[in-house]
Amino acid sequence: MIPRYSRPEMTSIWEPQTRFQIWFEIEAHAADALAEIGTIPKDAAKKVWEKAKGVTFNVERIDEIERETKHDVIAFLTHLAEIVGPEARFVHQGMTSSDVLDTCLNVQLARAADLLIADIDRVLAALKARAFEHKLTPVIGRSHGIHAEPVTFGLKLAYAYAEFDRARARLVAARKEIATCAISGAVGTFAQIDPRVEEHVAKAMGLTVEPISTQVIPRDRHAMFFATLGVVAASMERLAVEIRHMQRTEVLEAEEFFSQGQKGSSAMPHKRNPVLTENLTGLSRMVRAYVTPALENVVLWHERDISHSSAERMMGPDATVTLDFALNRLAGVIEKLLVYPENMQKNLDRLGGLVHSQRLLLALTQKGASREDAYRLVQRNAMPVWRGEGDFQSLLKKDEDVKKLLSDKEIEEQFDLAYHFKHVDTIFDRVFGKS
Repeated sequence: MIPRYSRPEMTSIWEPQTRFQIWFEIEAHAADALAEIGTIPKDAAKKVWEKAKGVTFNVERIDEIERETKHDVIAFLTHLAEIVGPEARFVHQGMTSSDVLDTCLNVQLARAADLLIADIDRVLAALKARAFEHKLTPVIGRSHGIHAEPVTFGLKLAYAYAEFDRARARLVAARKEIATCAISGAVGTFAQIDPRVEEHVAKAMGLTVEPISTQVIPRDRHAMFFATLGVVAASMERLAVEIRHMQRTEVLEAEEFFSQGQKGSSAMPHKRNPVLTENLTGLSRMVRAYVTPALENVVLWHERDISHSSAERMMGPDATVTLDFALNRLAGVIEKLLVYPENMQKNLDRLGGLVHSQRLLLALTQKGASREDAYRLVQRNAMPVWRGEGDFQSLLKKDEDVKKLLSDKEIEEQFDLAYHFKHVDTIFDRVFGKS
C-alpha cells in the first residue's frame, strides 16, 4: 500500500526484514525440536540461535540470490547459511517451503488482526462517547432518503456501535482461526519430520497446530479472514456515507471537522467538502476487492499449487494496511465530528408535522376507524402539506371526518416529539449494557 494510506505499526509487520525474522524463528524453533528428539545435534540448534538471533538480514543479498535461484525460501536459507556456517545444514530438515511461508503468513495476519482489533476499539470508544452525548438529540429518520419518523442522533451512533461491536467479535474469531501452524513436510504426511516439531513451533510462535494440512494450510481459513475484513470495510463505508449525506448543504446536520488553514476547493474558496469520509468510501472498496481473490484461493490443485501466492503477497499487506489506516481515520472523524442540533430540528419541522402521520393513523384505528379509512383520512390531509399547502395539524383539526373520532386535544397529543424517544433508554441498555 502507498505511504499515503499507511501507518508504521501495520506496515512494519509486512516489511521484508520482519518476514525474514519470522522465517528464521520458525526454522530455529524447528531446529530446537529436531535436536530435542535427536534428529540433529543439540549443539547445531544452539549455534543457529547464537549466530543468527538478532541479526539484521541482508535483504539485498537475499534478493540477489533469488534472482539466480528463482526461489525465495532457498535464497533465504542460502543467506542464513552464510551467517550460521556449517551448522546450517541441519536447518530445514524434513521441511518444505510452505511450512515456512504459510506459518509466517499466519503469524503476520494474526499480528495484523491484533492491531485491527485495537483500531476497532478506538472506533467503538468514539461512537459510545458521542452516542451518549447526543442520546436525546432529535433528528429525522429517513427511509429511501425521504423523511420518515423522528430518531435521535445518539441512536444513529448506537446503530454503528452495535455493528462495529459485531465486527470486533468476528475479527477476534477470524484471528483465532487464522493463527495456525503447519510444519508437516512436502505433502502434509510428516513423512520426513516428526509431528512434535510442528507442536513445538506452534507453541513457540503463539499458534495452534493445523489439524490436517496438505503442502499448505487450507485457504478457507484465509478466505474467512479476508471476508471478515471486507465486512468491517462495509460497516465503515456505511457510517461514512451516513456522514456524507448529513453534511450535504441542504441537510447540514453534521459535518467533518474543518481545521485551520484547510482548503476545500482549488476553485471555490467557500467549499467545506466531506473529503475524509469520501476517502473512507474509496478505501473500503479496496479492502472489499480482496475478498474475491481470497475466496478463489481456496481452490488449489491437489496437495498444492502456487496460484494463491502472488495474490496473497498483495492481499495481506494491502488489505490490512488499508483497513488499519481507514479505521483510525474513521475514529478521528467521529471524535471531531461537528453536530448541529438546530439544523436537525429545522429539518424535523420541514414537513409541517407529517412525520407524526403514523401516530394519527393508529389513533384513528383505536377510535374505531378501519385501517383503510384511517389511512385515507390521514393521507388526504398529508398530501397538501407535502405540496407546501398548509400545516398538518391545522388541516386535521378542520377535517370533519377526523373530528368525529378525535378531539383537538387528542390530535395535538399525537404531535409530541418525546413520544418517539420513550424507549431510547431500553435500546441504549441493550447496546451498551445497563449503567
